Amino acid sequence: MAVDLKETCVDTALMYDGSFIKVRKDHVRLPDGQVHTREYVTHPGAVAVLALLDNGNLLMERQFRYPLRREFVELPAGKIEPDEDILLCAQRELLEETGYVAREWLHLSTAWPCIGYADERIEYFLARGLTHQGSQLDDGELLEVFELSLADAIEWVRQGKINDSKTIVGLFWLEKYLNGWRLT
Repeated sequence: MAVDLKETCVDTALMYDGSFIKVRKDHVRLPDGQVHTREYVTHPGAVAVLALLDNGNLLMERQFRYPLRREFVELPAGKIEPDEDILLCAQRELLEETGYVAREWLHLSTAWPCIGYADERIEYFLARGLTHQGSQLDDGELLEVFELSLADAIEWVRQGKINDSKTIVGLFWLEKYLNGWRLT
């Protein structure tokens, strides 16, 4: 029989209410009756798109990430708006950031990147049959879009040139899928 690990919220407080994230502080009762504090970020969730061009290359982005004060190489990705369908979000983000639309879409996986302190989830999509229509970046969003082969992207992970966790997870899923790993 499995051990009961569920924690039950006793009370909750909103510590920060931003336009993008919120920070909560909860008191929880553990299965043994003890009460402890849990602080965490609530996040609306995101999508990440593995946009595969007809030549076999991926669309990648280089952008500056302020919290770490440096540039990162990433997959096209973005925040899910309230009540937004995840596929429509993926389609919107691909067009906004790269200028491409896709004829074929496949949901690959869902991952939770920061389970110790946030409820964010990332929905991964494969997009194929791409056609360029022109980017529509959000105000204040600056990035460079470029092509990279999957083999080079995996090598960049090994070299530390790609070290964004959502991108590493997405590349893993794409590599497995293209090598015959089928989704259930």
